[in-house]
Amino acid sequence: MHQPLRARALAIAAFAFAIAVASTGAAAQTWPVKPIRAINPFPAGGGTDTFARPWAVKMTQLLGQQVLIENMGGAGGTVGAARAAKEAPDGYTWFIGAIHHTIAESIYTKLPYGLERDFAPVTLLAAVPNVVVIHPKHNFKTLQELIAYAKANPGKLNYGSAGSGTSHHMIGELFKQTANVDLTHVPYKGAGPLMQDLLGGQVDMAFDGMGTSANQIKAGKLRPLAVTTGTRNAVIPDVPTMKEAGVDFAISTTWYALWAVKGTPQPIIARMYAETAKVLQMPDIKDIWASQGADAGGMPPAEFGAFVKSEIAKWAKVVKDAGIKVDL
Repeated sequence: MHQPLRARALAIAAFAFAIAVASTGAAAQTWPVKPIRAINPFPAGGGTDTFARPWAVKMTQLLGQQVLIENMGGAGGTVGAARAAKEAPDGYTWFIGAIHHTIAESIYTKLPYGLERDFAPVTLLAAVPNVVVIHPKHNFKTLQELIAYAKANPGKLNYGSAGSGTSHHMIGELFKQTANVDLTHVPYKGAGPLMQDLLGGQVDMAFDGMGTSANQIKAGKLRPLAVTTGTRNAVIPDVPTMKEAGVDFAISTTWYALWAVKGTPQPIIARMYAETAKVLQMPDIKDIWASQGADAGGMPPAEFGAFVKSEIAKWAKVVKDAGIKVDL
C-alpha cells in the first residue's frame, strides 16, 4: 500500500478503535438501563431456581433494574444453554448454569454450543452436597439394605435424574459401578419435574442435590440414605456419608454458577461479579444457602474459569471410563 494511504488507513482504524473503546466504557458506566434476564436452562422448581431466584431479588435491588429468571428446560440443560449462547453480548442476558454443563461437554455427541467458547465465566453461586433419597414406600433404612435388594432384583429399582448427562445421572452411573448393582435410569427435563414424580412414587430414588431435596427430607416426604460428600451435612447430620454407609464413593457436589454471553464488555462483567459477591455475603442470603446445606460461591471470574476447565476435564474422564454417550 502507498505509504500516505497506509498511514491514513491506520489513522482511521485507530480512530475507530478509540471510539469503540470509549463507547464500551460509556455503556458499562450507564449499564443497566433496562430489565435484565438470566436464563435458567431447567424448569421451575429445581435446584437452580433455589439459588437463582433469591439472587435475582437482591440483584434487582442493587442494580436498580429488574432481574428476571427465565426458565427454559430440556436435554439436561443444553436447550437453554444453546439459546443463551446466541443472545446479544450486551449485558442484558446472562446464563445461570450448573455442574451439568461441564459434563455435557463430553457426554453429548453434538453439542450446539461450547461452554468455554460461547460464555465468559462470572462466578460460582452455590455448591451443595448430593444425597441419596428414596420414596418412603420402600422400607430400606440404610444404603446397604437398598444395595442388597438391588442385587437380588436387578433392574427393578429405578432412579430419576434432572436429565441425561446431568450430575444426578452421572452419580447414579458411578454408584452402579461402585456398588455393582443394576438400576434403571429415568431422565427428566429438570429437577423440578423429577421431584414431582419422586414425591408421587413414580420413581423410586434419586441422587439429588440438597437444594431440591432438603425441604422434602425435613417434611418426611423423602428418606435420605447417604450424602455423597466426604463429610456429613449440617442440615441432615444423622445421615452418613457414602463411605460411612459402606460404599467407597468419589466425593461429589452439585454447583450452580453465573456466566455472561461471550463478548459482553468486561466492565459490565466486572460489575455483575462485584454486585453478586455482595449478594452472597448478605445475612439473609447466607441463611437461605445454609438451610439447603449449601456453601456460598463468590470466586473471581478468572478463578471460576479455571475451576470450570478443571471440571470439564474431570468429567470427561468419568464419561470416557463409563462409556456413556447421549445423542441430542
